[in-house]
Amino acid sequence: MVRMNYSARFPYARPRRLRQSDWIRRLVRETTITPGDLIWSLVVHEGERDEIPVSAMPGVSRLSVAACAQAAKRARNLGIPAIAVFPFIDPAKKDAAGREALNPDGLVCRAVRAMKEAAPEVGVMVDVALDPFTDHGHDGLLRDGRILNDETVSVLVEQALIQVKAGADIVAPSDMMDGRVGAIREALEREGHQDTLIMSYAAKYASAFYGPYREAIGSGKLGAGSVANPGDKRTYQMDFGNADEALREVALDVAEGADMLLVKPGMPYLDIVRRVKDAFALPTFAFQVSGEYAMIMAAAQNGWLDADRAIIESLTAFKRAGADGVVTYFAPKAAEMLA
Repeated sequence: MVRMNYSARFPYARPRRLRQSDWIRRLVRETTITPGDLIWSLVVHEGERDEIPVSAMPGVSRLSVAACAQAAKRARNLGIPAIAVFPFIDPAKKDAAGREALNPDGLVCRAVRAMKEAAPEVGVMVDVALDPFTDHGHDGLLRDGRILNDETVSVLVEQALIQVKAGADIVAPSDMMDGRVGAIREALEREGHQDTLIMSYAAKYASAFYGPYREAIGSGKLGAGSVANPGDKRTYQMDFGNADEALREVALDVAEGADMLLVKPGMPYLDIVRRVKDAFALPTFAFQVSGEYAMIMAAAQNGWLDADRAIIESLTAFKRAGADGVVTYFAPKAAEMLA
């Protein structure tokens, strides 16, 4: 705990002295954000069209594989160390089992290979989950309205191995199935991928803030034969009222071999970021999710706030709360401003 010294009183103590000019504010600033703190979250799609705008996320587009390669070069030039890639899968390739997730020549693997060829020094993080690939929109295998944990984990292990063989540097299981980090780590070790990093979505909450993302990847609508609402993932994602449970979840993932930890969403869960960092002292990240992005952009478009200032302020809040970095759709814009 910081001990406050109140022995000096006004007028001898004037805190505004340290705020009077830009140079002194920068000199004494306690928390800073740099491009090196950012992971660029982007969505890749099938097809030749370089960009397809996402209506719910002004300024964000689904990118082609070729455009992803160019994005990797842009990240390198901006000093952004890593990209997190999420796929928009052709609905014709989706089924109840999410089998397209296991295609070694599928969209994600092609995007990973293209990005690593274009800018090998930029890290590539892949999502390990089935929701982009299933026609019901859930992160796991579904039977009689129930998500199957262990059966899903087996598929996730295969998915992770395929992505790593394509060149992924970080696998990030976002599904919230029990035991998936340990199963993936064991498989990576067995297959000789001991240097592959696991960033665990260790505390991922069932949140209303994911809505725009579901449009971005096309998982927001029920498919034929679905028996459960893909917007209701409360049997596997965490209850937003719980904080101690987050520490138990994180402890399990750490014991199973996670290298880095991720709290999702970000801004409504700054208290969780702080507690996770304090408790485990591992690299801890926050995900500034689609809903957070959309709120800032919508307010800015209506003239209700200054987007540039709000972006940097929000990113700094994550660092101030204890995050080592932020996964964000704002990464390239923020990096340009910070430069």
